[in-house]
Order: sequence, then C-alpha cells, then structure tokens
Amino acid sequence: MAGHRPFRFAAVVRQTDSAKAWAERARLLEDSGFSALLVPDHFIGPRFAPLPAMAAAAAATTTLRVGTLVLSNDYRHPVALAKEAATLDVLSDGRLDLGLGTGWLRQDYDRSGVAFDPPKVRFERFQEAVRILKGLWGEGPFSFRGQYYRIDELDQEPRPVRRPHPRLLFPGGGPRMLRFAAAEADSINFALQVKADGSGPDQRDGGLAAFLKKIDIVREAAGERFDRIELGTSVQQLGVGVKKEEWSYANTSQQSETPQVLVGGLDEIVEKLRYWRDEHGLSYFVLHNDKDLDAFIPVVAALAGT
Repeated sequence: MAGHRPFRFAAVVRQTDSAKAWAERARLLEDSGFSALLVPDHFIGPRFAPLPAMAAAAAATTTLRVGTLVLSNDYRHPVALAKEAATLDVLSDGRLDLGLGTGWLRQDYDRSGVAFDPPKVRFERFQEAVRILKGLWGEGPFSFRGQYYRIDELDQEPRPVRRPHPRLLFPGGGPRMLRFAAAEADSINFALQVKADGSGPDQRDGGLAAFLKKIDIVREAAGERFDRIELGTSVQQLGVGVKKEEWSYANTSQQSETPQVLVGGLDEIVEKLRYWRDEHGLSYFVLHNDKDLDAFIPVVAALAGT
C-alpha cells in the first residue's frame, strides 16, 4: 500500500425532534472533527428521509460532508436519484458522499409493497443503476439498454460538482458486492453479509478471518486501483474506558477482534484503529449509533486527519 490515508470519521444520525436539533447535531459533528454525517435508508423505524435530511445538514454546516449508509437502489429510480444527488452535491458545494446498496431488509419491502426479488436480481439491478448514475453524471446525452432499465438520450442537469461523480460508497459484505465495489466504488464499508431472506445479518459471516478475507477479495479484484479505494467499516459496539472483561458483548461477539467492536481505554482504542489502518488499510470509521457520540469524540480528536 502506497502510504497511509489520513483517518476519517463519520456518524450515522437517524432523526431528531426538530430542525433546530438536527442542525445542532450536524454542527456538533463538524466542530468535533467528524468528516461526515450519514443517514440510513429504511421505511420502518424512526428516521428521517435521507435526501432532505442531508440537505438540511449541509445547509447548517460549512465543511461537514453529508451522505448515506446506504440508499436502497430498489426505492428510487436511478434517473430520479441521479438528478437529486447532483442537485444536493451542487447545493452543498461538492460535499456529497453517496452510499448505495441493493436493498436488503425484508420488512421494508413487505410493509411498503415493494417487490422483494431474489438477491441475484437485486444485485443485477443495482449494477445497472450504478452504470446509469455514472452515465447521467457524465458529459452529453446518455442512453442505456439493460434488463431492468432503459434510458433514451437523456441529457440531465445539473452535473455534480465533484468530477466525474460524487464519492460513491458501497457496503462490502458478500464476494459479489466486494468485487463490484473494487471496480466501481470510491469507498467500501466492510460489513457482515445479510441473509438471503432479508431477516438480518448472517452471523456465520462473522469473525476475524472472514473480515480479513473481505479485504483480500477487494485487493485481488481491484488490482492497480486498490490504493485509490478508501476502506472502512462501522463501529457497532463502543465502550470507551470500559474493561473488556466487564463488556459482555465483546466477550461473546465474533467481531470483537475487528474494528467493529471498540472496547477499552482511550489509548487502547486509538492503537487498535491505528493498527487496522497501518496493517490493513482501513482509514474510514463510521459510528453506527450517534447515542455513543460523546464517548467517541475523544477517539476522533486523537486520530482525525492523522
């Protein structure tokens, strides 16, 4: 690996009680050294719609990037998303980090009436959508003939500020997505594979060996572009200042040896993240739940930008 990327941090924020509270949350992240505020994309549960929430966060800040972890391709036609994302990138002065995935949570589909197709179909449709997004963000009219989408000589404006397109983040669970992300994404967020029935993450994919295998798959598939891909993951469990033997989740979780579980003293956690950056190339860490924000801020202060 050619040198080390500086550390970058983000936090997933789902919802607040008011516009004022949302803006204050965004400014707190910015002032605390976070690179980005990310919004998830699900129909169920208390959470804002991603794109309006991202626009509000961008309007309340000056340097904070705004993004998604991640948008479900099946909930939006790529033509509509291309225009909305480009507009948001322009209105935020190029601060969009667009996370995209196939869609996976069965409850979202069942309760909304969106057809829950087999994983292969959802993945193929996602591949086509990525081609369309990049095509519409390019120069001149764009046409596309695929199995799932058809575009005819569409010349869409505005174009994104960041060229050739906004920073794209894909989740990295299964080998198929990892190889596609290695070829098409700017950032990869390593995660557990999800079950084919959409009921939740597949714990059989857990553990240190499986996590390291994902990195190897990306390295092999990416070839010469590997050093240009930002690698990272989500911090699912955080216990700053907690003894490991007192943290039952870390003692039982298969992920405790990975950077998805950070438990121990501040210095211990900082050294663990440095190890994963220096030895395995992971530099972008996302706090999965902003309820842990206050505890995570000292970690960000110690590492962001270094």
